[in-house]
Amino acid sequence: MTFSPPSSALPSEPPSYDRYDIVIIGGAIYGSSVAWWLTRNPDFDGSILVVERNPTYQFASTTHTNSCMRQQYSSELNVRISQFAAAFVKNFREWMDNDSRVPDLPLISTGYLYLADTEDFARELLEAQAIQAKCGAGTRHMRVEQIAEEYPFYFLDDIVAANHNPIDEGYFDGATMFDWWKRTARERGAEYIANEVVDLAVNPAGTSIDAIILKSGERIGCGTVINASGPRAARTASMANIDLPVEPRKRFTFVFAAERPIDQPLPLTINPSGVHVRSDGAYYMAGCAPQEDLAVDYDDFVEDHDRWEAHVWPAIMERIPQFDALRLINSWAGHYAYNRFDHNAITGRHTSIENFVFVNGFSGHGLQQSPAIGRATSELILYGEYREIDLSPFDYRRIPENQPYVEAAVI
Repeated sequence: MTFSPPSSALPSEPPSYDRYDIVIIGGAIYGSSVAWWLTRNPDFDGSILVVERNPTYQFASTTHTNSCMRQQYSSELNVRISQFAAAFVKNFREWMDNDSRVPDLPLISTGYLYLADTEDFARELLEAQAIQAKCGAGTRHMRVEQIAEEYPFYFLDDIVAANHNPIDEGYFDGATMFDWWKRTARERGAEYIANEVVDLAVNPAGTSIDAIILKSGERIGCGTVINASGPRAARTASMANIDLPVEPRKRFTFVFAAERPIDQPLPLTINPSGVHVRSDGAYYMAGCAPQEDLAVDYDDFVEDHDRWEAHVWPAIMERIPQFDALRLINSWAGHYAYNRFDHNAITGRHTSIENFVFVNGFSGHGLQQSPAIGRATSELILYGEYREIDLSPFDYRRIPENQPYVEAAVI
C-alpha cells in the first residue's frame, strides 16, 4: 500500500474524569503494554487514562513494524529482554489468562542471519555470539563453508562468516498481541480517548507534572505520566522542558513474490549492504534505511520508490541469484523511534520530575521488547523498583550523566 500524509484534523474526545492515577501519552504498543500489565496486576487499583492522537494507528510505528524477534544483540540486557518476549509470545494465551477468545500466537523461528564480509566484522559477531551464549541463546557462529552447506542459494564469494540463531528468533503476529493488550486493558478499566496532549503543567518547583492539557481544552490532573509517544517522544518531553534524544527515522519495507522461490524458509538475512530480507508466508519481505539516514518530520511517510529498483532489488539478487525475477506486492514507509544517544531504550523516571516516566527510543526493536519493558515499567510504578528484569542501565538518568549504554546490533 502507499500511505499519504495524515490529515491535520484530529478527533477530540473528552475524558470521563478530571484526574487519573496514571496518564499514558500514546496508545500504541507501549502505551497499551503498560496499561495491560498494570490492569493485570492485582496490586493495582488505580485509574488509567490513555490519550491517543490517532486511534486508527494508521501512522504509528506499531502498525508499520515487521514484527520480528531476535536475541542477537551486543548487550546481555537486550538478549534477556527478547528471551522473555519469545517465551511470552509462545505462551500468549496463557498470559492472557487462557481467555478462549484469544488465539495462539506462533513464533516463526527462521532466525536472523548476520553476514560478515570482513574478518573484523566476523570477530565482532563472534564476540556477540559469546554474550548471547552466556544467556543461553542458540546463536551459532558459522564460517562460509557451513553457510554454503545449509543455505546453498546464497552468493558467498564476498562473505567470510555469519551468526545465525534458529531458536526463538524470527517473526510473529505483533498486531494480534497489540490488539489484545489494548482490548483487555480497556475491559479491565483503562480509559482510551481520541485526543492529543498539547502541554504538560509542571509545578513551580519543577518536581512534578500536575496536569496534562488536552487539545480539546481540558486540564486533567495526574499521579504518574508515561511518555509512550513513539517517534514523537521528544515533542512530548519538550512540553516539560526536557531534551530527549529521540527522533523519527524512516525505514522502508517491501513485500515481493519471487518467480523462482527458494525451497526452504529464508532466514532474516542481513547483508553488509544494509538490506535485509526474509520469508513472509508465501512471499518475501525486505527492508532498508533511506540513502541518507536522517531525522524526518513526524508526518513524513512518503516512500522513495526508486529505492527498490536502484538499491534493494539489486542487493537481494546479488545475494540470492535465483531472485532475478521479482514482483513487488506491497511497500510502505514507517518510522523508527531512533535514540541517537546510544540506540537503546530510555526507561524509568526523570531525574527531577519524579512522576514522569519514559518508555522511548527503541530504535527499531520496540515491538519485540514491549512485553518485558511494559512489565518492568508497571513494576517501577507499583513498587518503585524493577523486580523481574533490571532495566536500570536504560534509565533516563544516563542521558544527562552522559553515560551511554551502547547497543551495536541496530538494523
